[in-house]
Amino acid sequence: MRIGEIAALVGVTSRAVRHYHHLGLLPEPGRRANGYRVYSVRDAVLLARIRRLSELGLSLDEVRDVLADDAGRELVEVLGELDADLARQEEEIRARRRRLAELMAGTLPPEGPVSPTLARLLKAAPETDSAMAAKDRELLVLLDAAGGGEEFYEALHPLLEDPDVLSLYTRLDELADAPADDPRVGPLAGALTAIVPDGVLDALPEQDGPLVLEGVGAAILRDFAPAQAEVGRLVMEELARMRRRRAEEPRPPKTDGEGTG
Repeated sequence: MRIGEIAALVGVTSRAVRHYHHLGLLPEPGRRANGYRVYSVRDAVLLARIRRLSELGLSLDEVRDVLADDAGRELVEVLGELDADLARQEEEIRARRRRLAELMAGTLPPEGPVSPTLARLLKAAPETDSAMAAKDRELLVLLDAAGGGEEFYEALHPLLEDPDVLSLYTRLDELADAPADDPRVGPLAGALTAIVPDGVLDALPEQDGPLVLEGVGAAILRDFAPAQAEVGRLVMEELARMRRRRAEEPRPPKTDGEGTG
């Protein structure tokens, strides 16, 4: 058989046959005097095996490993790994379809696809035309894209029922053109700190020393007006101090029966 004939018999292209020769998967057959390759039935059987293994999802390197093991043990091992990989892909696809179903069911916020926990939070947030409220939503979406935790989003839900939240956003908006030393900054930072739920403190990372707003944090604050950025800095520093104080508080002694199996 010539190359076109063996390719047609096995169901591959002549180009694929030449590629298998180049990779060493299919040995080069003998040639006639005119230079044409002459393929045997054994060559066709091997070529068919290469095709079947490739259709199972094996890479050509894996096909080479399988063909090198005459006892067939390598094939079982490789197919087992392939099956495990397909199982992982199936679970990823199921998870993505569940997420798509949630989005199609109406949980998609205006900001676009986010985690289900953040989507619920944004959907429950009261409507407002506050510029600072819109910026807060943008920062939450950014945190979500960076892998923000569900615990933090859940801890924010009590704020949605606090009647002072919208008025505090209004006070922040009023600082859009104010300098960092505006006398309204301190009282507003205190008011914002006072409404932070305890769960938010628990969700904050540990801080060994004074909060240093640098890197991403500094870049975020630079996006605010001077007075608004100063409010944010004061709030974050106070939350960090509160978090450390809570961590240092002695735990209450166990009552009788606690800790026993």
